[in-house]
Amino acid sequence: MTGVTRSRVVINTNPRRRERRTTSVTKTRISTKLAAAGIGVIAAGAGVAASSGVAALTNSPSPIISVGNRFIILTPAWLKDFAIQQFGTNDKAVLIGSTVVVLALIAAVAGVIGLRHPRVALAITAAVGLVAIAAAAIDRTTDVNIGLKLVPAVVALVVSVGALAWMLTAFNGRDERKKRVLLAAHPGDDAPSGFDRRKFLAAVMGTGLVIVAGGIVTKLFGGSAAAGSRAEVMIPKPAELAPPIPAGAQAEVSGVSSYITSNTNFYRIDTALQVPDVPADTWNLCIHGLVDDELNFSFQDLLDEQLIERRITLTCVSNEVGGPYIGNATWIGVSTKALLERAGVQSGADAVKSTSADNMTIGTPLGALTDDRGSLIAIAMNGEPLPLEHGFPARMVVPGLYGYVSATKWLTDIEVTRFSDFDAYWTPRGYAEEAPIKFSSRIDVPKSFQSFDRDTVRVGGVAWAQTVGIKAIEVMVDDGPWQQVKLAAEDNIATWRQWSWQWKDATPGSHSLTVRATDASGKTQTSDRVKPLPDGSTGWHSVQFTVT
Repeated sequence: MTGVTRSRVVINTNPRRRERRTTSVTKTRISTKLAAAGIGVIAAGAGVAASSGVAALTNSPSPIISVGNRFIILTPAWLKDFAIQQFGTNDKAVLIGSTVVVLALIAAVAGVIGLRHPRVALAITAAVGLVAIAAAAIDRTTDVNIGLKLVPAVVALVVSVGALAWMLTAFNGRDERKKRVLLAAHPGDDAPSGFDRRKFLAAVMGTGLVIVAGGIVTKLFGGSAAAGSRAEVMIPKPAELAPPIPAGAQAEVSGVSSYITSNTNFYRIDTALQVPDVPADTWNLCIHGLVDDELNFSFQDLLDEQLIERRITLTCVSNEVGGPYIGNATWIGVSTKALLERAGVQSGADAVKSTSADNMTIGTPLGALTDDRGSLIAIAMNGEPLPLEHGFPARMVVPGLYGYVSATKWLTDIEVTRFSDFDAYWTPRGYAEEAPIKFSSRIDVPKSFQSFDRDTVRVGGVAWAQTVGIKAIEVMVDDGPWQQVKLAAEDNIATWRQWSWQWKDATPGSHSLTVRATDASGKTQTSDRVKPLPDGSTGWHSVQFTVT
């Protein structure tokens, strides 16, 4: 008895052995929880992959897209502007990425909870799936029938819950009595008691195969029908060509924007997380509402109309002073004025409600579509069919109005109506009902904190005053006097105008450069700084640079 007692005392009081045992238990607990978190993430990944494959087969939005679309619908204007200012044209990728990260975190937590409470973990996973189903049910960004819209989300729920249950069962084991004994002997140790390595590997591999299969199906069948349709479109020569670009329209200063913005570099700001897939051969445009005759056009009908070519600059209302969301392109399309005259606009109408294939609605003043500014239903951009991201098969292009009240992409419906009878998408979010572009100017070079040698200080940029035109541009160095700059040749009043200037007596040191414009009516650009919400920014653009 004495020997036994002494042996127990030695075991229980050996600090090194106790420390090793505590460290071992801690490591086991951490590795077990990490493995459980991984199980949750893998199960969620299987659900997402399977649903993406089904979405590709049914041409429906995936659950990730449906949830993202719902977030966009609920996003207040200030958050939308913040996202654009912080992330620019990457805002959609950031939103989708954030949705995936949140899903992964929830899945990881569910996996850890599943160590002790599998049913709670499955309930959490099912709840996330139900949220995705609800988002798909009310997703109005596609015309797919409700049954098909729900299928990907239902698949995501079934696969993720099934995969999680399968892997947790293999990981935890079925011998609950043995597990309870182990947990009683080692409080706080979450190590699985009935772990079956073979069954667990089979569960993980089976779930992994689902992920791989979903990815393959998405890759094979997730292509755009619109892309193939676009490749077959031949744009006829317009009946009315735009005049040649005047010599000298491009400022001869390195760093100034190209006078014509390429399709690749043209800014894209819209709410579509997934570019609508609208093949030209099934596309239709309906003009109706307060008109004498309802009109319907196929894409071929538009090609057969009298096509007009125009160079027009577009600007986004989200553009801050000096911002990048402006571009100049050559557009080919059909005159909205001619089509509306053919339909016969009735008295009392003052607006057009246009709708895109993803059900985005935009309200445009009727006068801007029926006056002589040259608004178009455009089908081509810079000599080729509209890029998918810029509205193929057809979009609206209206000089002098910010895009959120005019530039409907993937256009499918034009309703002649009254502003009092509808709310366009952005109006309830605090933006103005009518939004003519505020004339402004921008410094393209120097960039902020750029350095020049003393004899090479050449600066330049762009300015715009659509429907009016730019008469003069002035720059100011530091707090010195305003100085006139050289204006590039004017193309037309619907496009921007470039300018350049050389500081011949530049002094070494750090300097600021400020620009302001005067339009053709004699109005000088205001210095008052105003944010984009509710109807566009104002203020002078300034940059800091150094002369060495």
